[in-house]
Amino acid sequence: MLHVSGTRLLTSDGTPVRLRGVGLGGWLNMENFITGYPGDESSMRLAVREVLGEERAALFFERLLGSFFTADDAALLAGLGMNCVRIPVNYRHFESDDRPFEVVEDGFRHLDRVIDLLGAHGVYSVIDLHALPGSQNQHWHSDNPTHVAAFWRHRHFQDRVVHLWEAIADHYRDHPWVAGYNPVNEPGDPSGKVVGPFYDRLVKALRAADPRHVLFLDGNTYATDFTVFREMYENTVFVCHDYALAGFAHGGPYPGYTRGEWCDRDALERTFERRSRFQRETGTPLWVGEFGPVYTGDPDVDGQRYQILRDQLEIYDAYGAGWSLWTYKDVGLQGLVCARGPYLERFGAFIAKKRRLGVDRWGSTMEETAAELAPLHRLLEEEAPGWDPYPWGARYQTDDLIRHILLAQALLPEYAELFRGLGDDELLALADSFLLERCARREPLLDLLSASLAAEGAR
Repeated sequence: MLHVSGTRLLTSDGTPVRLRGVGLGGWLNMENFITGYPGDESSMRLAVREVLGEERAALFFERLLGSFFTADDAALLAGLGMNCVRIPVNYRHFESDDRPFEVVEDGFRHLDRVIDLLGAHGVYSVIDLHALPGSQNQHWHSDNPTHVAAFWRHRHFQDRVVHLWEAIADHYRDHPWVAGYNPVNEPGDPSGKVVGPFYDRLVKALRAADPRHVLFLDGNTYATDFTVFREMYENTVFVCHDYALAGFAHGGPYPGYTRGEWCDRDALERTFERRSRFQRETGTPLWVGEFGPVYTGDPDVDGQRYQILRDQLEIYDAYGAGWSLWTYKDVGLQGLVCARGPYLERFGAFIAKKRRLGVDRWGSTMEETAAELAPLHRLLEEEAPGWDPYPWGARYQTDDLIRHILLAQALLPEYAELFRGLGDDELLALADSFLLERCARREPLLDLLSASLAAEGAR
């Protein structure tokens, strides 16, 4: 079992461990760009149930969870030299909104399975609560159908999360291949006044349930602001996220300018230094919980994106930082491996339509449907020039409300209708499109990661 000692993580016999691996996005917390649906997970599941019915929808989703990660996936990651997988989880696997505080024990079934598969290959797991009751941030990845992070407004939601983490910590308190708990992914507390006291309360409850496992705590404003921490906690890693500006879908050339900001290796290092300052000043371990560029299918552009990743990995190595690359498996935007077969044959045209309209926040260039949205942007600039909403300002907020929420929700029935008329065997074949043996491998990315991990291991 790992523990924190100064700037390092150590095993019980004192061996240093630097956690390096991937995030298992899109599995126990599904995301629109990862599995191809629009909007947020709960709305998608509801729309699919309305078409398939409860039993057949359950058949599809259960098979998808089983196929998305198997022993073959664990073997691939271990073979690359990785020793850690960060596992995002939606609270709805463990608790129902209409029966709060009642833990669903069946929710541990798939999580146990994958943690044990990884442990059999010597790979640690970090359990990441990615979607909290009421939504802890303003976007789809907290299963938020709105732009309001209601978690910070209601004590009820906070009480439920403390109770849930007590149950999770009790369940895994003696598991040696659980590296620790990442209890709140990318908190977005607009006031910055609730998150700090909540962490104080949550840490105390977690320590009472499980005094040994490491805590991985994200800073506020999507793991970038660490001023909210009022005290240092023992056996804790403070987690930063480090997405590169030039690596976004709207990123410019690398090296080069993106939206007027120059980005090269030196700029990447300065950004990392800024984002990791709190950890370095407090002498705690460095761990980047999320980072990684998106890919376009254009060989020249993707070559630049690989260089961004290569530069970031070299920077992390130079600082002794651990990392968790986002993300392992998807339908083509960012994954090490990508689903194909019946699922892409069935949903490929719809995914292309989403891309054309820019309805997924992650992967949007912010220029889709630009002509249609331009009058609205101008209107807001003229009539509300002082509007600067949390967390990223007026332009992003407008896009979120119109494209990533309104348009995305309007497309949910179209996505769900693509399930209509399918037999059970066809539903299972869709889910099995995510089996590793049926996925396409992003070979340049796999080679890059393997070489990086091997080089560091040889030093």
